[in-house]
Amino acid sequence: MKRQNIRTLSLVVTTFTYLLIGAAVFDSLESDTESKRKDTLKEMKVDLKIKYNISDTDYDWIEQMVIETTPHKAGPQWKFAGAFYFATVVLAMIGYGHSTPSTVAGKAFCMLYAAVGIPLGIVMFQSIGERLNKGASIIIKRLKSLLKFKKTEATELNLMMATGMLSSIIMTTGAAVFSRYEGWSYFDAFYYCFITLTTIGFGDYVALQNDHALQNQAGYMALSVVFILFGLAVVASSINILVLRFMTMQTEEMQREDTELGPVSQNVVTVDGEIMTPTGKLLLQAQEFKQSSDRVSVCSCTCYPRYVSTLEIIFKEFSTDLIKM
Repeated sequence: MKRQNIRTLSLVVTTFTYLLIGAAVFDSLESDTESKRKDTLKEMKVDLKIKYNISDTDYDWIEQMVIETTPHKAGPQWKFAGAFYFATVVLAMIGYGHSTPSTVAGKAFCMLYAAVGIPLGIVMFQSIGERLNKGASIIIKRLKSLLKFKKTEATELNLMMATGMLSSIIMTTGAAVFSRYEGWSYFDAFYYCFITLTTIGFGDYVALQNDHALQNQAGYMALSVVFILFGLAVVASSINILVLRFMTMQTEEMQREDTELGPVSQNVVTVDGEIMTPTGKLLLQAQEFKQSSDRVSVCSCTCYPRYVSTLEIIFKEFSTDLIKM
């Protein structure tokens, strides 16, 4: 238990340290560019206002109109095709923010839909991930048999490598497809694939948002949905392996603790079988105790009093019967 507490504290400290490092790096990489972009936009705003004699109020109105018009470049967002894509993004917990419900009924249904759909999606992705891991294990075992390996069983490292390769193939292939259809650079398309499959979903790059793609390119839309669902299933398979590894570490830790507590558990007095007095009175009947932590050690103070009190009752009854004789 002490080692587990230390490990948990170490993970918390490591995570916060990682956050601090990330903040420092992003600050150094993006801060200057952000300031320059802001200054450039201010200059453009002043030039436009002077050139077209636009007041501050009119400029703010135009700016707001441009922001609200942007989502409609893809065509109707809430027709069936667009709504299906939105539902997929909600269930997958990506949350691009490219389209959001505006009515009270739509917002209420979105919350209810997400509350039911997200757990359903997680279970589905995990289940598919388990099947993928099972298939990968069979393939790895057969390959090892063909290559005459002494041990043919698929190890956790083998599965990690397999899912890593499959994830890389999906991302690189998806990047090529999105680069072609969206007109992005390959790097930006790969960035979009990574942000999507890790469910970060910044929304700076979103597929199917140009040239009425939601309505006019059904095949491309179907491919995008399959990419999201299958890609997340592969990511889930990787997570399954990591969770399995963590559980294995926890089990090994508990076994080590049980081994260390072994000498103490040997001092615990247990009663096995039936005990009868000389008069034939049954004091204790044989019972089957389930394996639990309180039978391994008396440190928890849950099992030792029970055994002591049981023995005290037995000895009292036994002594009484002897006196009567």
